[in-house]
Amino acid sequence: MPETLTVRRAIVQAGLAPIDAQVLLAFVLGRDRAWLAAHATDALPPADAEAFAQLARRRRDGEPVAYLTGRREFWGLSLAVDPAVLIPRPETETLVECALSKLPDTCDTRVLDLGTGSGAIALALAHERRRARVVAIDTSEAALAVARANAQRLAINVVEFIRGSWFDALRTGEQYDMIASNPPYVAATDAHLVEGDIRFEPVEALVSGTDGLDALRLIVGSAGSYLAHGGWLVVEHGYDQAQAVRRLFEEAGFEALESHRDLSGIPRVAAGRR
Repeated sequence: MPETLTVRRAIVQAGLAPIDAQVLLAFVLGRDRAWLAAHATDALPPADAEAFAQLARRRRDGEPVAYLTGRREFWGLSLAVDPAVLIPRPETETLVECALSKLPDTCDTRVLDLGTGSGAIALALAHERRRARVVAIDTSEAALAVARANAQRLAINVVEFIRGSWFDALRTGEQYDMIASNPPYVAATDAHLVEGDIRFEPVEALVSGTDGLDALRLIVGSAGSYLAHGGWLVVEHGYDQAQAVRRLFEEAGFEALESHRDLSGIPRVAAGRR
């Protein structure tokens, strides 16, 4: 008689990092990881065991856990994600933290999120600053569909989602108190593009020219025309781009320049005031 497949044994035999196996099994069972720990010796129903085995196989082949479950937590919000959008990362919470430090919660503000993807930044800012009115732009209609669905599910109704390329979708003379962006910033020749989870993510949300700075050049160079006096530009950049991005801010005439490190201690976010 075959040995009963328990919760613990399924996780051990999955051939995955334990955290990945736990997240996938919890997803299949409709439980959380605490439940798995408390029911480690429970037998798995055959249908659930097979569903978990299929997901584990796809994960071993490299598919990101977030795409397999269709969910990713960001800034305490549970966001739907699919291969049309970049998977929100903890590093981008550094951008949100920086942006919130510049956005008052005592008055109405206008915020522009460029390259919104899943809506992670726009929704996090709107969630924390209820008097903010946020415009979120992306070139991908598929990505905007994901973002709009996230906003609806989270009951955040102060974000306007617009399809367009960076500033092209805006009317002349529009002014914002803050522009925030996590643009593509990976160089086209970066070896990491053929490794790990990143292989499954939309390349247009990752790659920006031969040095990775094309989108940042455009955003930093144009943002001043859309910022109110004293408004802030906050952008995420690559691990080795801090000095280059600072020069872009200086050349564009921004003041009070700041650099913020992510949880790994890597310079990840640049900010400047018009």
